[in-house]
Amino acid sequence: MTTTRSAIAVAQQQTSLAPSEILHSGNAGVIVERVGQLRSEFRSEGRQFARDLAEYINTKYVGVATVFIYEESFGTEDRLHWLIHLESFYAYEKLIAMGSTDLGWRDVIMRNRIPAERGGGSWERMFVDGSLQETVLIPQSFGMYGTADSKPDTVVKLDGDAVERFVVPTALGQTTQGENELLHSGNCGILMHRTGELHYDHRAEGRQFARALAENWNTSLAGEATIFLYEEVFGLSDRIHWFIHLRSLVGYYHLMGLRARVDPAARELFTKQWVPAEKGGGGWEKLFVQSTLRDMALTPQHPGMYATKANRD
Repeated sequence: MTTTRSAIAVAQQQTSLAPSEILHSGNAGVIVERVGQLRSEFRSEGRQFARDLAEYINTKYVGVATVFIYEESFGTEDRLHWLIHLESFYAYEKLIAMGSTDLGWRDVIMRNRIPAERGGGSWERMFVDGSLQETVLIPQSFGMYGTADSKPDTVVKLDGDAVERFVVPTALGQTTQGENELLHSGNCGILMHRTGELHYDHRAEGRQFARALAENWNTSLAGEATIFLYEEVFGLSDRIHWFIHLRSLVGYYHLMGLRARVDPAARELFTKQWVPAEKGGGGWEKLFVQSTLRDMALTPQHPGMYATKANRD
């Protein structure tokens, strides 16, 4: 397949770290998506604050957390998305300690960023009250809650610490794509975030369909797209999340074309009776609560974009 190169700066260019040092959607054990709506008058200062905070965490907590900033490609103006990639939930405990022990982090947070002639103030003036929200995601793994009995993607074992710790599954176990084909939150041109709420009665079949669809796309679109599946934790039960990493927005044509082409594997997925006869029977459309399938396209934030300073980086 001929690949198209994205003209968009990818998210891993937001940090001074080498690609081998970053955590991303493929190798992270936990992803926290934080969304915040900037006030229009502080759109530039807010973006600079977001980048400064992300880079501080990236360089101070290598191997613990990596943070990338994204803009909504076609959604709400001035709404930012942080993707906070954590090694595991153990890493979250380390980040909590920043508030009282890390003076550098406190400086980034407390710094006066708004000019005096505009009233002065730090980051809390930049965002619309109540708009900061977080969604916590973990890579989907067969054998976890809501899946049919299948061989686990990752063998769970202790790591030898005094406190029991498990080997955390990552999304890389969901695909056989090679290193040169793999796209993730650090190197993709566009990240399409698709969510869907499964019917409780069909939650196991729904997860099997979601994984099978991702595997089919990963095989057919290698070099153009990589798809990972995640579970939402602490939020709505049985709402699943696909991260569809595209090399560029043009890659969306390939994603749509997979359904239109005479592709036996793809046709089988969309015509298969996923719901057993004893549960009423039906195809993939019976697996999801009506009107809950939603897509959000995200573009990696970079200097020179709308409301940013062109002379940065």
